[in-house]
Amino acid sequence: MMTLYVSPYGRIARRRSSMDHRLDSNHHVSEALDREKVLAVDVRSDDESYTISALIPGIEADDINVEILNKTVSIRGEFNEKIEEENDKFLVNELPFGRFGRVLTLPTKLDPAIADANLKNGVFTLRVLKAEEDRPKLIKISAE
Repeated sequence: MMTLYVSPYGRIARRRSSMDHRLDSNHHVSEALDREKVLAVDVRSDDESYTISALIPGIEADDINVEILNKTVSIRGEFNEKIEEENDKFLVNELPFGRFGRVLTLPTKLDPAIADANLKNGVFTLRVLKAEEDRPKLIKISAE
């Protein structure tokens, strides 16, 4: 009598391979869904303000929306849609397109009246002051 051992790992590997193949062949279809991409940012803080930086290449300043409310900063926009021919087959398809956004909740309240945003060479920078009540105060000590 012969004993046959069946490993579940082989079956799992075959199913994973099959799923990967299906996902790869429909890659352009799944990306066409209207999902918002997460914008990668850097946030720096000093005593007076926060500075938020992001790389957003190929977008115009008018296509970026910034909202500031209490402790929250919302940055949203949209990359231009790619123009694809019906017979296009990409070997590599990594350029961004579609909507992007990021909502950040910062540790202190913000003063939206005093904010400065700019876009230069694809680098978006937003500097927003902390609310007056959340800024450190310098107290002078008198000597007697």
